[in-house]
Amino acid sequence: MLIVLTGIDGSGKTTAARSVVAAARSAGEDALLLSNYAGRRRMSLLGARFGVHLPPRLADAVETVVRSANVLMSHARAHRHPGLVIMDRHLYCQLALRHARQLPRGRVLPFILEKLPEPDLVVHLVITPEQAHQRVLARGTDAETLEELDSFRAAYRAIPEYAQFTELAADGTPDEVLAKLTLAIADAAGVRDATVRDAGCKVAVPG
Repeated sequence: MLIVLTGIDGSGKTTAARSVVAAARSAGEDALLLSNYAGRRRMSLLGARFGVHLPPRLADAVETVVRSANVLMSHARAHRHPGLVIMDRHLYCQLALRHARQLPRGRVLPFILEKLPEPDLVVHLVITPEQAHQRVLARGTDAETLEELDSFRAAYRAIPEYAQFTELAADGTPDEVLAKLTLAIADAAGVRDATVRDAGCKVAVPG
């Protein structure tokens, strides 16, 4: 079963992904976490340090190559994995970034998405730009402005793929988000009533 997590920076994608995989493994399930980064945070930090910022098109080109390579490798690993697979980010994220930067969708990313296996569930972690900004500032590893986060949130909602996403409120504690995510995964598997008694304690994976 393949689950993809999306959301703006600070929405808690990585924390949620790690939590649900840890919970699944604790319950005796076979779970795999795969991360599809684009290197955007690292480029942002390097740019701030050296005062060099790539033009939007060049930055997108670099990120697209990195993220596409990661997504393709992740799908290859997911294909060989018999249990639950959680992907932290996907090509949807790059499409949303392009929209936020007022760049065209292009043909390559939609083509790759069309050819890849469709996830069983795409969960979009929903949070206000204000709270996301507070989280970004607290972790101190990147620099996203409130305006950028607000634009990114609107961009996600503007891409056509968003209509198939499942929204999940991510403004609570990590345990609360884990509980909601657990139920969403169980719903996608069609086994909520049979196997999920205590949300957050077990992730059921169809055999």
